Amino acid sequence: MKNLFLLILFMISIITKVTFADSLDEAINNSDRTPLFAERDIYRNPKETLQFFGIKNDMSVIELWPSRGWYSEILEPYLSSEGKFLAADFDPNYASWTPKVIKRNTENRAKSKLLSNMKMITLYIDDTPLERKESVDMVLTFRNLHNWLKAGLLMDVFRKSYDVLKPGGIFGVVEHRAIPGTSVEDMNKSGYVTEELAIEYAERAGFVFIGSSEINSNPKDTKLHPKGVWTLPPTLRLGEEDREKYIEIGESDRMTLKFIKAK
Repeated sequence: MKNLFLLILFMISIITKVTFADSLDEAINNSDRTPLFAERDIYRNPKETLQFFGIKNDMSVIELWPSRGWYSEILEPYLSSEGKFLAADFDPNYASWTPKVIKRNTENRAKSKLLSNMKMITLYIDDTPLERKESVDMVLTFRNLHNWLKAGLLMDVFRKSYDVLKPGGIFGVVEHRAIPGTSVEDMNKSGYVTEELAIEYAERAGFVFIGSSEINSNPKDTKLHPKGVWTLPPTLRLGEEDREKYIEIGESDRMTLKFIKAK
């Protein structure tokens, strides 16, 4: 009977390890993370980025467009014990390619050992609220602004993010950073967005800009590539052409911006 009791305790501890993470370090270093995701930590600096945004494990947090779940694999275990994590996925009507991408991302997330309990909501392109008004502590988005800008939806996404946040809530943005003065046309082609435009749109939505960080900067990135940001890892759209050159550059130069919904 004693051995059975100990076995049950051991199994509970394993389940807890897979589902919850007591600290940000534990969530990031979790051996159940997708190995290919963990390899990108050197470029994406998840600990420093999330600490800059001021995340705490008892917060309610929405991640916009989680894609395959790179950040979700960290956020879900970190927040699930004391906080709440929601992932706002694509609207199927966003574009002609959206259903295919939703299917791909859903299948990829289903393979993750850490995302089986993740709650999904939908970021609709109509007037549907993102979630109940003033109901969450933080909204985060990673490398998505260029998609919304090109579709003419960036202002809508920022306003929905503002509405769902509690007074004093944080809006955290990581995005490929364009050369200052880049035209919107060139941003749409390249996938890089200027800090000036990101801040302007956020402030128009009602946010107050707190500050920026160079955590995710990459001085090797000239931003002048044949296939825009997708020339670089992890996409490497040119295939074998100059592959080592772009691997040496690494992932894109990125801005990391922090906004607040004033009380």
